[in-house]
Amino acid sequence: MKILVCIKQVPDMESKFKIDDAGTWYGDADLAWRMNEYDEYAVEQAIQLKDQVGDSDLTVLCIGSKRVQETMKKALAMGCDRGVHVNDDNGSQKDPFEIASVIVEFAKDKDFDMIFTGMQSQDRGSAQVGVLVAEMLGIPSISTIVDFAFEDGRVKAKRELEGGTKARVSASLPALVTCQLGLNAPRYPTLPNIMKAKKKELLSIEVAELLKVDARQETAKIYFPEKKGSGLVLEGDVADLADQLVKILKDQTAVLA
Repeated sequence: MKILVCIKQVPDMESKFKIDDAGTWYGDADLAWRMNEYDEYAVEQAIQLKDQVGDSDLTVLCIGSKRVQETMKKALAMGCDRGVHVNDDNGSQKDPFEIASVIVEFAKDKDFDMIFTGMQSQDRGSAQVGVLVAEMLGIPSISTIVDFAFEDGRVKAKRELEGGTKARVSASLPALVTCQLGLNAPRYPTLPNIMKAKKKELLSIEVAELLKVDARQETAKIYFPEKKGSGLVLEGDVADLADQLVKILKDQTAVLA
């Protein structure tokens, strides 16, 4: 079985973000970088499938500057067989349609049986890339999966719906799934596997070789939410607090007008 897993390098969400000079993305100075959390679940599920099926080949793909190779090494140490780095210093400026198109251009003649992606990236959060890849390749996709099984040549998954409900879905191969948090427990790379990863193939391709489409979206501006008035903390006896709250609602809102 040929398996592809797509990952993205994102800043640690505890980082202190600043908007870049162009005002259309965050500045990348002084940020700590890591694998997108959703993609960690995708990598783990891809490795589990590889181990289950046997005689499988697992490729990890990542788009970005040379910096992303450090994140790719983690995926290789977790158990991916080889890496494909699409070198793009301006990856953050590309919309989901362009990113999906690059992946499709690479994958279209490789006959992948399964493709795994994260449900969304933690920075852009569009949740579009995975399903766009499947649509462009003309293969079935199951999004937001929280349970995965491969039985009798078919993918059997449970996907998360609105309101906490779940849906059981199956699909024939080739297929693509996008992975939600909690799907599995991503493994930590062991020291021996980290050393082995250094010897695994890491191919680099310039994005110009794969990007064949124009953008469908443009980011006009990003900005931090405007700060609103501070909250009011009431202290004292419960009976007094109730009276204070009723007075505030009457005087400052239309709730009890």
